[in-house]
Amino acid sequence: MGIKNIIFDLDGTIADTLPLCIAAFKKSIEPLLGTIITAEEIIATFGPSEEGTIRQLIPDREAEGVNTYLKFYKELHHICAEPFPGIRELLELLISKGVKLAMVTGKGIHSTGISLQQFGFTEYFEILETGSPEGPNKIKGIRNVLIRLNASADNSIYIGDAPSDIIACKEVGIPIVAAAWASTANASELKLLNPDWMFYTIDELKNWVTGSI
Repeated sequence: MGIKNIIFDLDGTIADTLPLCIAAFKKSIEPLLGTIITAEEIIATFGPSEEGTIRQLIPDREAEGVNTYLKFYKELHHICAEPFPGIRELLELLISKGVKLAMVTGKGIHSTGISLQQFGFTEYFEILETGSPEGPNKIKGIRNVLIRLNASADNSIYIGDAPSDIIACKEVGIPIVAAAWASTANASELKLLNPDWMFYTIDELKNWVTGSI
């Protein structure tokens, strides 16, 4: 195939950050709401960035909620201290082979920066496209990456763990690798959407991509 550019998602693809996100939301939002919110209620608001989630949950205290969320997101990052095993080695291998790496994530720019710094990945990705509080914008983000890299969808792939990633990639016309190695991934749901490839372990992905670059 001759892959020259790889675009990564972050949550559930690079690292198991969802438990961290839920913990930070609960610590920051529950005191402002004055009530307990469940993980399911938080996840139901996903699509926009964290700023958009907070806007939905506490619209009258959005700025305070965002600042508090980011504070706890950083403080609690020990919940997800490292990326998935094998990810660092994979990224370093790709860089050594001259593959251009980018990231398109639904996370906000500030939380994305906190996580990339935590993992030591700040310099790994040439281009970073983050989420919007207004709603999902991965289609726009992927298109922007291709333009900024002067890349073609024919020699690029996206790697992500969510059904929405597959839908977005099909809209753009870029091949999609479904990442099913996170505990939060729903492999059967991903498979129903017919990704171009699907891998259950990072080693499987590494073996495949090594022969495709």
